[in-house]
Formats: sequence, C-alpha cells, structure tokens
Amino acid sequence: MTRRATAVSLACLFTATLTPPLRADSPAFAASGCVTPGTAHRHRDDPRGPEPGAPQSSDVAAVLTEIDTRLGGAPPPATVTVPLWVHILTDGVTRVPDRSIKAQLQALAAAYSGRLGGAATGVAFRLDGTDVTENAAWFTDPVTNETQMKTALRRGGPETLNLYIVQLDYRVLGFSTYPYWYPSSPVSDGVVIDWRTMPGGPLTDYSLGYTGVHEIGHWLGLFHTFENGCVEPGDGVDDTASQAGPTKGCPQFKDTCEGGGTDPIHNFMDYAHDRCMREFTRGQAVRMRQMWTVYRDQAARAAV
Repeated sequence: MTRRATAVSLACLFTATLTPPLRADSPAFAASGCVTPGTAHRHRDDPRGPEPGAPQSSDVAAVLTEIDTRLGGAPPPATVTVPLWVHILTDGVTRVPDRSIKAQLQALAAAYSGRLGGAATGVAFRLDGTDVTENAAWFTDPVTNETQMKTALRRGGPETLNLYIVQLDYRVLGFSTYPYWYPSSPVSDGVVIDWRTMPGGPLTDYSLGYTGVHEIGHWLGLFHTFENGCVEPGDGVDDTASQAGPTKGCPQFKDTCEGGGTDPIHNFMDYAHDRCMREFTRGQAVRMRQMWTVYRDQAARAAV
C-alpha cells in the first residue's frame, strides 16, 4: 500500500485538516510556481521532482473512513462504465494524430480489462464524443490556463471523464484531479495528458499510452503505489506492497520497505517506464469502484 492523493473537498474531511487544491491561476500558485497541490502528476525525467502537495498518511485514512461510512458495508458494483469526452487541443500547427486517439482508447481498454496481465478492474470507458480546439495558450500551457480551458470545454457531470490532450513542459507527462475534489471544484475535474505520451508518440520511454492509464487511475481515486512511503496506511490498498519511493526506469527487482513485499514496479500507479507497466491489483480494482460509488455515481444521481 502507498500512493498519493491530497486535498479533499468534502466538509467532513476538512475537519481532518485537509484543504482543497489551489487553482493553477491562483495567487498562491503564481507565487510558488507549483502545479496544483495534490494534483497527480507523472514526470518525464529521472530523477523526477517531488509530488506537489503530497498528502500525509492521515489524509488517506480520512478518505478511507469516508468511503466506509458512506458505503455502509455495501459492496461496490461489479462493473462501471465511464462516459468519456476527449478534448484535442492544438496550436494550429501541432496536434495529436487521429490514430493515436484510437490507440489510446485501446490502451485504456486493455489495461483496465486486465488483458496486459493484471486484474480485470470492472471499469470500461464509453466514448461519448471528441472535439478539436485551436488555442495555442491552452495547448502549450494548460496549467496556467486550466480554469479557462476547462470552463469552456468540459462536458457532463461528476460521472463523466474529460480527457484533455495538450503539450506539456519537458518534465510533466500529465495531471489529474481526484473524485473527492468534485464538490468544491467541478469545473476542474478531469485528466490532462501530453499527446506525446500516447501510443506512437515521440517520447521513447513513455509512448505506450500508460500515462493516460495512470492519470485516469487517479481520477478514479487511486493513489500512487509509493504514497506515504513505507508508513501505513500507504495508498490504502491492501494488496499493493509498501514502496519507499517512485520507480525509475524499468528495474528487474526492487524491495524498499522491510517486511512489505517487493515493490509493485509493474503497477500502473508507479512511475516506471511504460514498458515496465502492466497491471492493476484486485484491491485497486475494488477501490476504483468504491470511489466511483461514493464520489461519482452518487453525486451524479444527486445532480439529477
């Protein structure tokens, strides 16, 4: 167990000293130069920079308590179908090829169905639409322009995944919101990835589409496998071994936490090269469906 999440928007979690994420265009953001605290980021270079706004172990525990309370012991659904909108950004010169969009959807289906070797998560994606927007500022700097871009383009409610295809800077591959942020910042909800990480892209070690798989894992409520290092509750998932820090490259073996089992270097929620990634665990599969039920499906029904 061990991953990452952060600020929570639910009032009951504010009492656990959790705070909502900063907006990318907020004064605090501009002063710090950081990306939205708590937003999940997958970085390109080794060594990778630290996660901004990494949560304390108590943050993960608070979310787990909220899930247990709101589910009331009821099991999550066996399957979840996520409506998906793909927003393709371009500067008028560069944009992702159509074949890469199709291949990215295939990569999502393969990863979340377990066809690559991991657990079948029960999560599937239904493409509801795509659009293309020419805006150089949004394409090359979606962090600074996040609010404006998402306000203009976002479709659907808490149950709808909005995937924004852009070109990020040289260190960040993608970023995502978490499901429990939705009540306080619905416009921000979604996943942003660099088009060069999609299948066939030019990033040598990150071009199988698994950045999208990783970031959508955060959108569905998963923390990093290295969340909280070797300290409990880690990522809050029982069948992901504790991990002191993110994986670099594609090692044959890692064991960084005493007594916790070998590091889950092949897990999609780590930071390994794409060729090293191939699995979600059964526990992660259940957690995604639990998070969906508590934060997205229930919220969707309440909005009707």
